Amino acid sequence: MQPRNMSMSGVVDLAAVKAAGEAKAKAEQARAESARKAAQGGAPASAGALPPSALVFDTDETQFESHVVPLSGEVPVILDFRADGFEQGRELSLLLERLTVEANGRLALAALDVAASQNLIREFRIQALPAVFALVAGQAMPLFQDFAPEDEVRAVLAQLVQVAEERFGVIGVAVDPAAEGAAGAGAGPESDEEPAGPYDALLDAAVEALDADDLDGAVRAYQDVLAADPGNSDAKLGLAQAELFARVKGMDPQAVRTAAAENPRDPAAQIAAADLDLAGGHVADAFGRLVDTVRVTFGDDRDAVRVRLLQMFEAVGPDNPLVTSARTALARVLF
Repeated sequence: MQPRNMSMSGVVDLAAVKAAGEAKAKAEQARAESARKAAQGGAPASAGALPPSALVFDTDETQFESHVVPLSGEVPVILDFRADGFEQGRELSLLLERLTVEANGRLALAALDVAASQNLIREFRIQALPAVFALVAGQAMPLFQDFAPEDEVRAVLAQLVQVAEERFGVIGVAVDPAAEGAAGAGAGPESDEEPAGPYDALLDAAVEALDADDLDGAVRAYQDVLAADPGNSDAKLGLAQAELFARVKGMDPQAVRTAAAENPRDPAAQIAAADLDLAGGHVADAFGRLVDTVRVTFGDDRDAVRVRLLQMFEAVGPDNPLVTSARTALARVLF
C-alpha cells in the first residue's frame, strides 16, 4: 500500500512484520474453522454479533493502548484525527464512516479529537489536517493527508483489508447487518422509561456533598463512580466542577488577577485567573484567556494550559456552544 504524500518515522515495513504466506494461511484457517462450526450446527456467525456501526467510535489517548491497539489485532482500524469546526474534513470523515459500515466487520474507524490527543499528534508527527492513518496488528501506516474522491478512498481501503488479511492474518470481526438499529428499538410500552442507574446513590451523595461545601467528599464520590464506570458523563461533569471549586476556594481574587495582568505569558498565573473566570460564570473569558495563552507558550507550559482548558470543557459540558467554539479556536492555535 502506498501512502499518499505522507511519511512517518518508525512506520514498519509491512512485509517484514510477518511472512505473507503464513499470515494468509492463518486467515484461511480461521475462516475454515468458522465454516466447520456452522456445518456442525454451531451458532450462526451473527449470533450475538454487533451491528457494523458499532465499529465506528470516538476514542482518546487514554483508551488508545487499552482498546484501539488490541482491536487492531482483530480488524484493521482507521485512525481519523478530527477537529471541531474543521468543516473541510467533515466530508472525508463521513465518507470513512459510511465505508467502514459497508465493510461489514472488515474495518473499524476510531475518531480522535486533535485537541485532546497531543501525545498522539506528536507520535504520528501530524502537522496538518486531514490526517488519516491505519493501525493493523499494532503497526501504523499513513493513508490520507489530503482530500480524495470516493473511488480513490474505496481503493485504498480495499488494499488495507487485503494487506491486513494476507500479511497479518487479521480478518475482521463478526457483525450482524440485520442488527443495525435494533439496539434502540423499544421492547414494549414501558421501554421509554429510563431504569435507575447503578451509581445513582453515589451521584446523589456527591451532589449533597457539594451542597454542604464538602468539596473533598464530592470529589471522592465522583471518582468512585468513574473508577467503576469511566465513561459516566454525569460523574465526569460533576468531578470537573468539584475540582474547579476546590481550586478556587482558597484564592485571593485580587492577587490572582493582578498577577495575571502583570504576567500575560505566565501559564500558572493565567490558569489561576481562568479558574476564577469560570467559577464566576465568565465562561467565554476563561476559554479565551487560555486559548490566548496556548498561542504564546511552548513545550510543557503550553501542554499544561491545554490540559487545564480540556478540564474546563469537562466542567462546562460538551454540548455547550462555547465549548465547541473554544475547541475550534484551540485546534487553530495548535496547528
